[in-house]
Amino acid sequence: MKRVGIISTRIAGTDGVSLETFKWYHVLERNGYECYFFAGQLETPPERSYVEPKAHFEHPEIQEIQSECFGRRVRRPSLSSKVHELRQFLKTKLYLFYKTFNPDFLIVENALAIPMNVPLGMAITEFIAETGVPTIAHHHDFAWERDRFLICAIQDYVHYAFPPAHPSIRHVTINSNASRQLSFRRGLSNVVVPNVFDFAHPPKESGKKNQLRKMLGFEDDELFILQPTRVVPRKWIERAIELVYLMDLPRPRLVISHKSGDEGTLYETRVKEYADRLGVDLIFIGDLVGAARSFKSNSTHEFTIDDVYQAADLVTYPSGYEGFGNAFVEAVYFKKPIVVNRYSIFIEDIEPIGFDVISFDGFVTREIVEEVKRFLESDARHASLEKNYHLGQTYLSYEVLEQKLLSIIQTFK
Repeated sequence: MKRVGIISTRIAGTDGVSLETFKWYHVLERNGYECYFFAGQLETPPERSYVEPKAHFEHPEIQEIQSECFGRRVRRPSLSSKVHELRQFLKTKLYLFYKTFNPDFLIVENALAIPMNVPLGMAITEFIAETGVPTIAHHHDFAWERDRFLICAIQDYVHYAFPPAHPSIRHVTINSNASRQLSFRRGLSNVVVPNVFDFAHPPKESGKKNQLRKMLGFEDDELFILQPTRVVPRKWIERAIELVYLMDLPRPRLVISHKSGDEGTLYETRVKEYADRLGVDLIFIGDLVGAARSFKSNSTHEFTIDDVYQAADLVTYPSGYEGFGNAFVEAVYFKKPIVVNRYSIFIEDIEPIGFDVISFDGFVTREIVEEVKRFLESDARHASLEKNYHLGQTYLSYEVLEQKLLSIIQTFK
């Protein structure tokens, strides 16, 4: 079983699902597997790709359906007809993908977890039921974790496909709470596989970190404080702004590495207004930064996310909720001090590992700011960051993913 079909709504850009998909692909390829891809948007090798635009959650027909599915409890008969019409269309495309590349098993990346594209999830479920093809369903987010999906007119479809129960499917979650909830709500056993990074290969010194600092106006002795996330409400960027404000820096500035993404710009406007009131300059560099580890690594941007991390002196991670914590793992990899809010998954799955970080509970105080300053000036700082790296290597590495993933694949034989 050496041919893998990877299915998602999109495998492109720097969203968490695409980045983790790339890591799985990397681990599979180095173990002799050949990966083939199906999605609505792909940045994967063209000769191994099957693009179907209606598989993307941003396709106009899909968005029209989604707008009628959620926020109400009753659906019109015409919505049912439209969903099933697209389900049949997408199932036909899945059969063509299967016939073209003949995969031995499938990995479905989040398309059977969160109902961002309802017809696609139903099509995948029916395809698996009709073929019995062995499948790993890699779940990053569930409907019950997002408020916008709680009121819906398609509860029957959600139970049918998000996620489905079938003996051919092995379920994978990314944190302990998601694992428990999947068992409680659906009665489905699963394996927890955390977000990982390639700790076996330490970061190489970036030749552009000083160039980036100078371009953004940072002097050698100034603190470059980095918020390495998209600008979306659950990132709680206001807390990072408050931290910078309370640090009483000569020039209080916060660098934000990513764009708003697919959740609109309203929150970005709110964050800018809040920073203005506190006198903190926000520096948005999303247009300058490309990915370093993705299917389409930096080719059109002046800098990579590696350059940004290496230029930073301090990383802020004040999220209210995360599925796991990609940016946290990245900051550990680049050996940067981290200020982190103790969000629920951090408390349960990350904190017990023993990382040396500055943590707070929901809000930033002057005591937290003083702790940050002491850590940055501490002689033991280097030892703490090295300790974090070795803990990451032990618990959050490609080798951990390799052990868990290959063990799951072995159950198909």
